[in-house]
Amino acid sequence: MTDVQQEGDDQSVSLHLLKQKMADFAKERNWDQFHSPRNLLLAMVGEVGELSEIFQWKGEVPKGLPDWKEDEKVHLGEELSDVLLYLVRLSDICGIDLGKAALRKVELNAIKYRASKNYGTNDDSTAEMCG
Repeated sequence: MTDVQQEGDDQSVSLHLLKQKMADFAKERNWDQFHSPRNLLLAMVGEVGELSEIFQWKGEVPKGLPDWKEDEKVHLGEELSDVLLYLVRLSDICGIDLGKAALRKVELNAIKYRASKNYGTNDDSTAEMCG
């Protein structure tokens, strides 16, 4: 993980690559002994808390974050990455193929939330939430 990829690079990143990089990173530091499912989950929850703090007092934020400063977007990217990396590591330690599990979940949601059903509008209090 010595090559820091800069924003603007058009290289696609796979879950498999992230999984391998995280496994190597942990092994090089002898951290496997600490990476139990429980520990990884709790660490990820802590990172979700840090991510939440970024939005805590901003109210509703428009898509694309047009009013955010560049350093705020960079910080957001770092916190999102922390959550993703812990999730990838947790799934690896648990023996779950995260990509396959996510695709299966999208398929299940497509059945549960049919496209033909009316889900209301954003300001409609009766609109069903998806997910």
